[in-house]
Amino acid sequence: ELGWISKVHVNRPAVVRHAERIKKWRTVKGNWQAAWLLKAVTCIDLTTLSGDDTPSNVHRLCFKAKHPIREDLLKALDMHDKGITVGAVCVYPTRVTDAVNALKAAGCNIPVASVAAGFPSGQTPLETKLAEIKLAVEYGAREIDIVISRSLVLTGQWEGLYEEIRQCREACGEAHMKTILATGELGSLANVYKASMIAMMAGSDFIKTSTGKEVENATFPVGVVMMRAIKEFYWQTGNKVVGFKPAGGIRTAKDAITWLMLVKEELGVEWLTPELFRLGASSLLEDIEKQIFYHVTGSYALQHDLAMA
Repeated sequence: ELGWISKVHVNRPAVVRHAERIKKWRTVKGNWQAAWLLKAVTCIDLTTLSGDDTPSNVHRLCFKAKHPIREDLLKALDMHDKGITVGAVCVYPTRVTDAVNALKAAGCNIPVASVAAGFPSGQTPLETKLAEIKLAVEYGAREIDIVISRSLVLTGQWEGLYEEIRQCREACGEAHMKTILATGELGSLANVYKASMIAMMAGSDFIKTSTGKEVENATFPVGVVMMRAIKEFYWQTGNKVVGFKPAGGIRTAKDAITWLMLVKEELGVEWLTPELFRLGASSLLEDIEKQIFYHVTGSYALQHDLAMA
């Protein structure tokens, strides 16, 4: 429905002012902080997307996904029996089988997500993108993080973008599809809004800010714009909710809590579940566990205290 996006205008100064206000929010303390941090853990897509990934480091990642916080720390918080795990494990397609087997051996049902569709640049033919998606699903991925062709946005080819995402959605089958907009390369907040709308119209289950490989990744102005698009799409359709995933550059516990608070303010408490909100991160979990360690023990963790982090 091109009419939805033909007259889009984003008030950039207002968005930036709102983002600056977000940065000044006071963080929660004490038990409230611990609760927010444990909520953040359940929404993390624990990720490794390195060229030197091997079966062994993927197995290690999967173990950490099942046991994200040390058991004795969870017992101190009376949360050891609540089944706290991360939201998903995210890897390249060639490592999906390793992750699926490791999680199955560990006896847990954490979904495996795979990047696909020419990640991270998107500069591959559509036929190749679709084949990569189908292979990842065949290997056992239950979630697929695709990346769009930025050139379609920058040249205003909205129908072409819609068709590309629609075909990717079809190739995913029953797997959930997260559409990465690579917002740092779209040129304007108006393009971010339009691309978000097109992605949702084409059937995306999530819209995601970044690949984590761009110069500029998840920022609060972009997050506000994407969440406003999700809200409008929900108002327009009434029967479809789409999740949101900021990714790239989210490394501290404070960052995670701020994103959670922003989602709560913009979209509501119902979005604060792994089904509708994810944090794409590789090093975030380490800082969260350090903060929980300090909350429980009153002292800072040494290197050997959190070796698995």
